[in-house]
This record gives sequence, structure tokens and C-alpha cells, in this order.
Amino acid sequence: MLEELKIRVSKLLAALPKNRLVCSTGGNVSARDTESGLVVIKPSGIPYSDLSPDTLVVVDEQGKRIEGQFKPSSDTASHLFIYQNMPEINGIAHTHSPYATAFAAAEKSIPVLFTETAEEFGGEIPLSEFVLIGDEAIGEQVVKYGSKAKAVILRRHGIFTIGVSPEKAVDLAVLVENSALTAWLSIHLSPPIPLLEKDIQALYYRQQNVYGQD
Repeated sequence: MLEELKIRVSKLLAALPKNRLVCSTGGNVSARDTESGLVVIKPSGIPYSDLSPDTLVVVDEQGKRIEGQFKPSSDTASHLFIYQNMPEINGIAHTHSPYATAFAAAEKSIPVLFTETAEEFGGEIPLSEFVLIGDEAIGEQVVKYGSKAKAVILRRHGIFTIGVSPEKAVDLAVLVENSALTAWLSIHLSPPIPLLEKDIQALYYRQQNVYGQD
């Protein structure tokens, strides 16, 4: 079931530790099949080195396990809440990357101090309210704060990124960490001066509408 989508998600899960976005068994990636509405997601508590397409879990829109030998991620309810409330989203990544999570621990949003943050997120990467893990609460925060930025710093926890595809969600997770690292270094070099709002919007428009191939 959904073998091609499982392969894609498996490759993306392998990219998380490779890019130092997670450690141990933390974090996850999911993808929604646009035809069936079924979701492929990482199993709960399984080391990344043991993951393969066959170990991934398929759930329906209510979270019922349709296929897979393991329990789905403990964040499944939040993933499903996002999919149900943001129909344009078909991929989600959750990471605990060090610099971005440092902003989460310090309860700070990531400011727009250089062009890449403006281009990809259209403004600061927002900080959510604090919520506990295990139900829809994280998903509610992502829907509330992440409609434009497609990324949310979860207060005292980590990062959620969302995209039109799971590949885009993981790409944004990499870019969030890069923005956090650059912001942290900039703050320690000199007092930061954020970009002007008009320049942020111009950069964001160009990246989203002009940059790249048609």
C-alpha cells in the first residue's frame, strides 16, 4: 500500500539525522496521499537506523492504523489535524535541530536577519504557545501560527515545518536550522538589525513567484 510514497518518506527520514536535525528516535516525517487521503508516517520510538519503507505506518484520516506492524508516531493526531485544516499541505516534518530548538527553549522567534529567511518564510519564524505532546494541540499551534511561514517554533520543544510535499517540508526544516544558526551567530557578532518589512516582502515575492524553473 502506497509503496512509492513510503519510499519517499523513508528517504526523507534518513535525511533528518544526516542533516543533524534529530537525534535518537525524536522527530518524524509524514506524507498525505492526495488521492486516498491516507497518511504515511514514522513509527513511534524506532531508531532511524532501523527504518525502511516496510517499517512505516499508514493511517486513515481518523488515525486508525491501516497498515504497519508498529504504532504510529506520538505526533500523529497533530499531523492529522494539520492535514484536515490545511488542504494544501501534503507533507510535515518535525525536528529538534539544535540551533532552532535553542530559540524554542529561549522562547524566542527566529528574526529576519538575512535574505534567506525572508525569501523562504516571508517574515520571522513564529513562536507558538506552550502545549503538551500527544493529542491535536501541537497541530492547532501549527495551523494558528504557520499559515504563511510554513514553519513554527514550538515553545520549549522543537520545530514543525509543512509543505505542499514532504520533500518541501524537510527542505524547510533544513532552512529553519540554517536561519537559526545564522541568527545566533549574527546576534553574537553585533546587535542585530532586522530587514525592513518592505524588503522582506519583496524578497519573499521574488522567491515564491520568480525564482527557479517554471
